[in-house]
Amino acid sequence: MDRREFLTRTGISAAAASLVMGLPSLALGSAGSSARRRRVVFVFSPNGVIPDHFWPDNVGKGYDLKRILAPLAEFQDQMLTMKGICNQIQGDGDGHMRGIGCLLTGIELFPGDIQGGSDTPAGWSMGISVDQHIKNRLQADAATQTRFGSLEFGVMVPDRADTWTRMSYAGANQPVAPISDPYQMFDRLYGQTKNRQMLASVLDGLSGDFKRVSKVLSKEDRRLLDLHLDLVRTVEKELKTELAAATKNDSASHAVPKLPPNIEEQNDNMPQITQMQTELLVNSFVADFARVASFQITNSVGQPRMRWLDINEGHHGLSHEPDSNEEAYEKLIQINTWYAEQVAHMARRMKETPDPSGHGSLLDNTTIVWTNELGKGNSHTRNDIPFVMVGGGLDFQFGQAYDFGKVSHNRLLMSLLEGMGMPESSFGNPDFCGDGALTGIMA
Repeated sequence: MDRREFLTRTGISAAAASLVMGLPSLALGSAGSSARRRRVVFVFSPNGVIPDHFWPDNVGKGYDLKRILAPLAEFQDQMLTMKGICNQIQGDGDGHMRGIGCLLTGIELFPGDIQGGSDTPAGWSMGISVDQHIKNRLQADAATQTRFGSLEFGVMVPDRADTWTRMSYAGANQPVAPISDPYQMFDRLYGQTKNRQMLASVLDGLSGDFKRVSKVLSKEDRRLLDLHLDLVRTVEKELKTELAAATKNDSASHAVPKLPPNIEEQNDNMPQITQMQTELLVNSFVADFARVASFQITNSVGQPRMRWLDINEGHHGLSHEPDSNEEAYEKLIQINTWYAEQVAHMARRMKETPDPSGHGSLLDNTTIVWTNELGKGNSHTRNDIPFVMVGGGLDFQFGQAYDFGKVSHNRLLMSLLEGMGMPESSFGNPDFCGDGALTGIMA
C-alpha cells in the first residue's frame, strides 16, 4: 500500500493527506530528509520604477541599496539585482501590452483586436511563458511531479481577460488566468467546496486530521504541520466574519472586489489580500503542491489607489507624470517601496519556514524573481526592466549587483532555465537568443 492509501485508510481526508504525505517523517525509506526541492516564484508589479532610487550605484559585492530596495536589506547576501536587461520584442501592441505579454514568453504578440494606447492592436502571446515551461519539465519527471505543477496567484487582477492582465501562457494563444480571490485559492488547494458554508466544515475536518496525524511525526514535521494549522485557523476566523456579514448584507460580503474594465478605484483590502495570498503560497510550497508559481500584483496599467499610504491617485496615472512633478515622483517612490516590502515579507516567511525536504529553509531552495513590464513609467521604456532575485533556488552568484549594459531579456529567461537545471539553446524568439544564457552569474 502506498502512503496516500495508508493515510486515507487511517481516516485522514484527501486534503490533509495531500499535505502530510510530503513530510519527511512519512516518506517511505526516508531517514528524515529527501532530495532538494528547487523552486521559483515570479512576482509582478506594474508601471515601471524610479531608476535613481532603485538601481545600485556600484556593481559586484557590497552594492548599495537605494530607497526602494531598502526593505530587502536583510536579504542582501541572498539577493541580486540585474540592470541592463531589455525587452527588445517588437511587433503588435502598445508598450504595456508587449511589456507584460512578452515578459515571460520572450516572443511577439499575435495580431488582434485589443486596442492599446496609440499603437496597433494586438492579441495574446505567440508562445509559452518560462514559468509554464519549467512546470512542464518538472511534471514530466516522476521525481519532481507535484499535485498542481504550478500555481498562479493574483492580487486585484481585474476579471477581464486581455493582454494587459495576463503574464503566464501555457502556449501560443493560451493565457493562464491568476486566481485573485484567496478563498478561491484556498478552495483549490484544500478542497472542492461549492460555497463558503461547505468550506467552513472542510476547515473543521482539516484541523482534526492534522491533530490525528501529528502523533506519528517528528518534532520538525509537527512544527510544519502547526504552520498549516495556523493558516487553517486564520482563514476559518476570517471566513466566519465574512459569513456573518453575508447574512446582513449580501452585497457587502465579498472581501475581494470584482473589477470592471478600466476601473480607477481600488479596494483598501489590497494589503490584507496580498498577505493572505503570500501565506497560501508559502504553505503550498511546504505541502509540495507546486514548485513554480507566479504572483501577479494588479496588472499592466494597474491603477490601485494606495490610500493606506495616503496616496489617493491611481498608480498608472501617477506613473505618467514628468519627473519634474516632485509630489508625483515622491509618491511613486513610496508605491514601489511598498511593493518591495511585499517581496521582503514573502522572503521573510520563506526564510523562517523549514524546508520539508530537510535542506535548510524554503528560501534556501526558492528564488523569488521580482519584475515589471516597464523600466520607467513616463517614458514607457522596456530597457532596464527591473529584475531582482531573492533566495537560493537557482544556482546563481547571489549577494551581488549586476549591470549587463543592454542585453535581450531572452538571455535572462534562458539563464533561469539553466539555473533550474533545464538549459535550452533558445527561448522565445530565437533571434534574441544568439549569445546564449547570461555569463558570469552561475555559482
